Amino acid sequence: MAMAEEMPKNYDPTVNEPAILQKWLDGGYYKRREGVGDCTVTIPPPNVTGILHMGHATDDSIQDAIVRMARMRGRSTRWILGTDHAGIATQTKVDKKLKSEGVSRLEIGREKFLDACWDWTHEYGGTIVEQIKRMGCSVDFDGERFTMDDEYAEAVRKVFCDWYHDGLIYRGKRIVNWCPDCTTAISDDEAEYKDEKGHLWHLRYPLTEPVNGQEYIVVATTRPETMLGDTGIAVSSKDPEKAAFVGKTVKLPIVDREIPIFDDWHVDPDFGSGFVKVTPAHDPNDYAMGEAHGLEKINIFDEHAVVVEGYGEFTGMTRDECREAVLAWFEEHDLLDHVDEHDHSVMHCYRCDQTLEPWLSEQWFVAVDKLKQPALKAVQDGRVTFHPARWTETYTTWMENLKDWCISRQLWWGHRIPVFYCEECGWEDACMDDVTVCPKCGCTHVHQDENVLDTWFSSQLWTFATQGWPQHPEQLKGHHPTTALVTARDIIALWVARMIMSSLYFLDEVPFHDVVIYPTILAKDGSRMSKSKGNGVNPMDLIDMYGADAMRYNLLTLCTTNQDVKFDADIDKKTKALKGSARTEQARSFVTKIWNASRFLLMNMDGYTPGEPVAETAADAWMFSRLAKATRMVTEGIEKYTFGEMARGVQNFFWNEVCDWYVEVTKTRLKDDAARLQAQRNLIFVLDASMRLMHPLMPFVTEAIWDQMPASWLDMNEDGAIERAEALMVASWPEPEAFERFIDEEAERSFELARAVVSDARSTRARYRLSPKEALPVVVKAASAEVAEAIEGMADFICGLANISELSVRASEGFEKPAAAIALAGADFDAYVVVGDLVDFDAEKARLNKELATAEKELAAAERTLGNEGFIAKAAPEVVAKKRERAAELTETIAAVKAQLADFE
Repeated sequence: MAMAEEMPKNYDPTVNEPAILQKWLDGGYYKRREGVGDCTVTIPPPNVTGILHMGHATDDSIQDAIVRMARMRGRSTRWILGTDHAGIATQTKVDKKLKSEGVSRLEIGREKFLDACWDWTHEYGGTIVEQIKRMGCSVDFDGERFTMDDEYAEAVRKVFCDWYHDGLIYRGKRIVNWCPDCTTAISDDEAEYKDEKGHLWHLRYPLTEPVNGQEYIVVATTRPETMLGDTGIAVSSKDPEKAAFVGKTVKLPIVDREIPIFDDWHVDPDFGSGFVKVTPAHDPNDYAMGEAHGLEKINIFDEHAVVVEGYGEFTGMTRDECREAVLAWFEEHDLLDHVDEHDHSVMHCYRCDQTLEPWLSEQWFVAVDKLKQPALKAVQDGRVTFHPARWTETYTTWMENLKDWCISRQLWWGHRIPVFYCEECGWEDACMDDVTVCPKCGCTHVHQDENVLDTWFSSQLWTFATQGWPQHPEQLKGHHPTTALVTARDIIALWVARMIMSSLYFLDEVPFHDVVIYPTILAKDGSRMSKSKGNGVNPMDLIDMYGADAMRYNLLTLCTTNQDVKFDADIDKKTKALKGSARTEQARSFVTKIWNASRFLLMNMDGYTPGEPVAETAADAWMFSRLAKATRMVTEGIEKYTFGEMARGVQNFFWNEVCDWYVEVTKTRLKDDAARLQAQRNLIFVLDASMRLMHPLMPFVTEAIWDQMPASWLDMNEDGAIERAEALMVASWPEPEAFERFIDEEAERSFELARAVVSDARSTRARYRLSPKEALPVVVKAASAEVAEAIEGMADFICGLANISELSVRASEGFEKPAAAIALAGADFDAYVVVGDLVDFDAEKARLNKELATAEKELAAAERTLGNEGFIAKAAPEVVAKKRERAAELTETIAAVKAQLADFE
């Protein structure tokens, strides 16, 4: 065992963290472990081309806390790591790389392009995995999975084929969200809506025959370019003024197509003119109306959103060019009635940010009617529980309104759809093995579907395809359903719901028991973090600056029930580099406090031998009771996923209670030969238990300290023999039940009262700049006999710790305030610290009044400035924020000064 003297004075994470990480890896502690009970967690697979962002860092910190506690409790632990092939993202990256080399994928062909994708994956795919490792995440790196692995691909293929043969997968022409840049369909859930300023153009369509003397109707549209594909005009069936037009026709301008007017429930009579142009191939509602009324569906755009052949001068134009040209034509022919300003929400591709085009195309779909009800019921009956609970409603609403899922993507990188076609006889089937000869007619003119599957189709199998299904289903026994899925709210619909649907269908069980939704980490100003804005924070920069423990601990404190939280990072405006984070700085201070307090204790262990903790003093009894409650707080905090509250509670416990009080009051016993050994045993017991409790939150510093510690009572078996673990991360967990016997409410009550008296005496010394060596009399007015008795019972402790010359405890009845005393009011008692002539009351009162006047004057000026709308509108946000912070500081100062002035009344 290393000696405490070897502990460096300062803790340096840049030195300690890599060394400790290597110790864990060399010891094989990350590998899957068998035990009693199970904790299996699957890491949400990040994109193979990605790097760690703040969401990943938060997610992984939560998961590691769950897994580390379970491992220490002797549970069977599996934390499954893997990455997603990320079809669109990876193909886009490789496309750009090839373009920079003067090559296109169309020139080199599918096979060579796929080779390029694999090369990219092998070169860049491990980046995020190495970053996860650097965070200290105790994941089984030897069991890493990839959604394009051969065994995983077999699972994906089986799901497709089974659903195909069960009638749940079909091919059909539908309106899809089409990205002209990525040239693929995008699901509804992947589309991002952005509010944009636009216009509502009112266009005149001539009637083929006048109606009530009217020769044209006026349609209102936000997309005049799509009028080339109009095949109908709709009015509301609830609009009596339009009834005369139903059954009539108009002559569509430019293309001279005669199209009917009909009524339909989709139409809002109050929108625009009440006449709605219907373009079934370019709008979902129009498609539905086209189906109901037998309208022709005309695609006017190709896959790049360029006007197709057959439209004269408009052919070959982009959407924007076509819009301008159509409007110019209408204006030239006196058919542009008028234009209104109109703000609306527009769909964009979640990958390239291109405006999506509703586009009629042939795609593959999953029919969800048979899947969604069991998945909805699994949440309603509690088999799957959301944390926080409010996300249950989000899941339920989405599931109740779920439409068939478009699963085909017009890409090359991904799981190719396993459907084969015979060009001779028309045979078609989904097959587990590639088909080269038609099983029906025997010809060799067989080809496979060109499309690949949506990335979410493969990732929906993550909890069971990563654990041997379907090749080795026995591996799932005891490890499925998994314990918890920790993820972002953005993919509740994209991923969480689909995992539940597929798991119920193929395994007849849910994929996980709990879904933990962590808050979205926003920039300091409340906006979304992004590279383009230059406000994103790289977790690796935080680790470089503060260490992994500080970053992890700070992120866990942010995990409250709030939906979004602001991260206080300061970013250099010019370089976009991280300048600092005050909260992470505070977290590092806590790490430093843990190290320094532990180092002090371990330097005072001469002559120590392990033994049972014994509460010989009131401070011991109080500390053991507080420790017992801390074990329950941390255990339940991780079990119930209340990480923010729990993490802040840990700091209060160790810093405020262990360090500031227990260690301080026990120092004197370390100098007493008769009391020294038991004091050492008690201190090491508390320190050891604390390191174990904090380990899931801050694994590196706790491991570094534990490695320097002697054995404690926690390492002793029933026979009194030492059975110390090789590393803290595999040491036993302080189970709350085993600590119940230490809970002593009376000891806590008495000690807290004593702490309050000591704090009052100390705060008075600090406030009036009195020497700690100056003994002061204190008079306590107790609110009850019980309080008086408790304080009197702790009198020796209070006097010794606060340097009180005389402690007098009196009842409230007939109480008279002592002369020349500072009064401090409390709930259970009022304390009067007698300062005598040590404080010049008149001079002090004058000084405080002057300080109060100055602060009030400055606050009034600050409030006038903040009340000026012109200042708020024109000043830089950081200037306004600084002014508000100063106003808050002044408010606190004024309250404190007034409290001091009250002492003299």
